[in-house]
Amino acid sequence: MLLLNEIVISIIMNIIIIILLLSGTFFIFSSALGIIRFPDVFTRLHAATKAPTLGIISILLGAFLFLYGSHQLVSGKLLLAILFIMLSSPVAGHMLSRAAHKSYVKPYLRHRDDEYEEYMKKKGTKA
Repeated sequence: MLLLNEIVISIIMNIIIIILLLSGTFFIFSSALGIIRFPDVFTRLHAATKAPTLGIISILLGAFLFLYGSHQLVSGKLLLAILFIMLSSPVAGHMLSRAAHKSYVKPYLRHRDDEYEEYMKKKGTKA
């Protein structure tokens, strides 16, 4: 009975690892497609920061579960990499978009206004 439980747990763990790796690959691939297909800097930055963050975290989490399940090894480096990606990628994307906006790069707008530019005009400072 104990052997059967271990086999079932191993199969479930492998399925979870496969799902994490495939979803991470999907998000990274969709991000690469978005960078190629999106029209301006801001939407490309969105594709370059949001989807790869989730994709890389999924792949690292799959690697962490693989190491824990097959070798009973808890990898602190993988956990630190997940934490670093979660903290740095969105902040870097935000700072790049602010720098692009301050360099007067206009967003691709369809029937919308640039709300940040309007806010900065109201505030009395340059965007």
